[in-house]
This record gives sequence, C-alpha cells and structure tokens, in this order.
Amino acid sequence: MKQFIYFLLIGFLVAGCEKKELQFENITYEKQSQKPCDSVTCTTVKINVPIAENSPVVEDSINNSVFKTVREIVYFGEQPYNASNYTDLMEKFVKSYTDLKAKFPNDPMPAWEATIEGKVAYQSDNLINITINHYTFTGGAHGYAGVRSLFVSPSTGKTISKKDFLKDENGFKAFAEKKFREKFNIPAKSPINENGLMFENEVFQLPETYIFSEKGLLLYYNTYEIAPYVDGPRELLLPYDSIKSYLILK
Repeated sequence: MKQFIYFLLIGFLVAGCEKKELQFENITYEKQSQKPCDSVTCTTVKINVPIAENSPVVEDSINNSVFKTVREIVYFGEQPYNASNYTDLMEKFVKSYTDLKAKFPNDPMPAWEATIEGKVAYQSDNLINITINHYTFTGGAHGYAGVRSLFVSPSTGKTISKKDFLKDENGFKAFAEKKFREKFNIPAKSPINENGLMFENEVFQLPETYIFSEKGLLLYYNTYEIAPYVDGPRELLLPYDSIKSYLILK
C-alpha cells in the first residue's frame, strides 16, 4: 500500500512539472459611440485578437506584444494613445471622435471605424507568426487597410526579428527580386518601376511584412508601400524548398 501511494505521489509530481502546451483563444472586444450618432452609423471599434494561454510568463510577453502592435494602429492624432488595455484603447479612440465632433458641431463628420482581426497564421517549435489584418477610417476619401506580422518565440514569448529567421539578406533580396520580376512580368534589365510601381530610387526592396504559411514564406507589400492605393497590396509567395538556404528557422 505504501509503495502504491509512493508511485501515485511521484505521478502527481511529474504531471505537475510537465510543461503545459501554449494555446491561443481569440477574444473579441467591441465599443461604439453613444447615440445620437451620425445620421446612419456610429463610430465603432472591433478588436479580435488571439490571446495566449497556459504559460504565464510566455503568454504575458506574447499578449503584451500583440497589444502594443494593435495600439500602434488604433489611434487618432500624432502618436498612439497611452492606453494600458484594449478597453482603454477603444474608449480613447471613440472619445477622439466625440471630442472632435463636439468641437465642430456644424461640420459634417462621418462615423469613424477601427477593425482588427488577428490570428495565429503559423506555429512551429521554433516560431509563432501572428498576423493582424486592420482597417481604420477617421475621415477623408477612404480608410486604410493593411496587415501587420508579428513573430514570437514559443519558448520565451520574446519577439523574433527578421534577422533571427533570415540569413544572407542581400542574397535573399536578389533571389526575391528575380521571382518578383517573373511574377509581375518585369524583364530582368528593365527598370523595376516600369509597370507603375513605386520602389524608391528605382531599387527593389524587401517588404516590411513577412508571413509564414504552410506553403512558404509570403512577402506582403501593403497598400502604398510600392504601388498606388488603387492597385492595392502586392504579394509574392516563396516556397520553403526554394529559400531553405536563406532561412535560419521556420
């Protein structure tokens, strides 16, 4: 009996020491301005993001990184709000609208909108890639839509930079340009901007946004990054087999 209890206690200790698998659950936060609103709609904010769970230190780091990224998107003015959580962030965005509307009560002011859709796009033993699709409208002819991509370590929760997963950037850049020209029908010796693109100084550049997928590494150029607004974003998918010499981890 004593031996049975001994092994039972050992089993509990081992189970307690086992590292819980990091998991994600998407949570939605919403807020809108109080009525009376614009004649048709109210200013609205909707934030749907993956929240890391089951690993306190790691999840805090990841969740803070996601929040800071969202905070860099949802704001009005010269710099992001000094918000500490999603509720505070949404309240400040709505307040910016209501304050401006109160300041200019006779001016037509369409309702604002901020929409965030985050997801875990890719997860491996070495890397977690969280993408954030976003749209904001705070007046003007049109709003702005884009994609942010965040890389974090599943073991520490710390942010992973491009240099942590990509080596020989110059070699990778040359390879990407070759594939970019092939996809968009730009001859090798022709100016890179001949088809209406807007690379600075007529020199091909890698994008700000990279997205890992099951099929390969997606190079994602957001609207305005290399082309006019009417052309929208540009994408280039590079299969992993073709770039394995450039990847440190995936």
